[in-house]
Amino acid sequence: MSYPGYPPTGYPPFPGYPPAGQESSFPPPGQYPYPSGFPPVGGGAYPPAPSGYPGAGGYPAPGGYPVPGGYPGASPAGAAPSYPGVPPGQGFGAPPGGAGFSGYPQPPSQSYGGGPAQIPLPGGFPGGQMPSQYPGGQAPYPSQISTDSFPSYPVFSPVSLDYNSEPATVTQGAQGTIQPAAHFDAMRDAEILRKAMKGFGTDEQAIVDVVASRSNDQRQKIKAAFKTMYGKDLIKDLKSELSGNMEELILALFMPPTYYDAWSLRNAMKGAGTQERVLIEILCTRTNQEIREIVRCYQSEFGRDLEKDIRSDTSGHFERLLVSMCQGNRDENQNVNHQLAQEDAQRLYQAGEGRLGTDESCFNMILATRSFPQLKATVEAYSRVANRDLLSSVAREFSGNVESGLKTILQCALNRPAFFAERLYYSMKGAGTDDSTLVRIVVTRSEIDLVQIKQMFSQMYQKTLGTMIASDTSGDYRKLLLAIVGQ
Repeated sequence: MSYPGYPPTGYPPFPGYPPAGQESSFPPPGQYPYPSGFPPVGGGAYPPAPSGYPGAGGYPAPGGYPVPGGYPGASPAGAAPSYPGVPPGQGFGAPPGGAGFSGYPQPPSQSYGGGPAQIPLPGGFPGGQMPSQYPGGQAPYPSQISTDSFPSYPVFSPVSLDYNSEPATVTQGAQGTIQPAAHFDAMRDAEILRKAMKGFGTDEQAIVDVVASRSNDQRQKIKAAFKTMYGKDLIKDLKSELSGNMEELILALFMPPTYYDAWSLRNAMKGAGTQERVLIEILCTRTNQEIREIVRCYQSEFGRDLEKDIRSDTSGHFERLLVSMCQGNRDENQNVNHQLAQEDAQRLYQAGEGRLGTDESCFNMILATRSFPQLKATVEAYSRVANRDLLSSVAREFSGNVESGLKTILQCALNRPAFFAERLYYSMKGAGTDDSTLVRIVVTRSEIDLVQIKQMFSQMYQKTLGTMIASDTSGDYRKLLLAIVGQ
């Protein structure tokens, strides 16, 4: 999937989306692979998040980010700054010094929204070589069945946008733990899965070996090959053989990325109560193109309007923030306007710390419209204007879900992998495990920036992500999670 305007043409398309100009070769509307194969959207197949999640809205308590003790050497509440990659005394975004904030490095050049960190070349594939598993590529073996016709793409066509405003830019440092498998053969993999589920018992290790080492696009082809070869639905077969967290993880891995995000949003708002943390995690961290595709998928698959559902399930300033997010209209220009950053910092100060009460609409306007690099510069300017970091000011001026949402946007501007590393940590910290959050982040980031998330996790918590997953999970569920994170 391409990410328009940030920089336009600057990122290769997300795996599983049609290259520009080839939309006609993908399945027509109505043939999306998942209307029936997953747990009912409001069903109980997915465990509820534990109530003991830290702080309002699932984030550490006000008074500085993160909670005291959350990061080694963290500044006390109110001290600036307090987020990984942000050394004290240098302003946000300055290169870390030798003794600064325990040396949490910021990625060399943050990939806003992810995507493989390579220069996109004509044809939309990194490195210019069109992989064999994409339509139009050569099949690896002459004897292999053509899998080009297997439906592995969303039926909704990408939104038409103007790609001409900025040149392509090199982005470094974003890398997933799962790469497309070389010498991929969808029929062979389908046969392995069939044998693993045939007869008495299930060979879960065979399933783990196949699923964890294939990209999402390749999994879609396996699913289509399975139905072609055996006349059976792979997802239904897997559901009948698996249960609990292992089932949830396998089903998530077989959902196309956009569908999984749309499904997660629908599940978060279905029935009594709303899982606000899920709405924040998805809507406040995705790119414009991703959000627009999610909105279209939500409508086509569930027959519902995402914005209307958000309005009916949320209220107040939190509702306004999420409605702003689901427009998918954030500026995605890579260039930073430092004068604008200074002006925005002054506006934010006058809307919060510099007055009695808070002008919430000013915070919403700036944080919902400015690009992530622009916001990073604004945070740096704010620390000079207010002598306080913007994250702690948001904690002082807001509370609850809107505070969590605004903080998420700022954290993604400063260090996106650190945000997801922290979410993973709190999904496993303390008694019980928030398995839905653990599964969702590991799966959705596995082909984008999970390598960087693992690095930040180790620096922030002095233990590896794999170690914490191994101590909090068990059985085949643990094996598959560890295989995905690369342990």
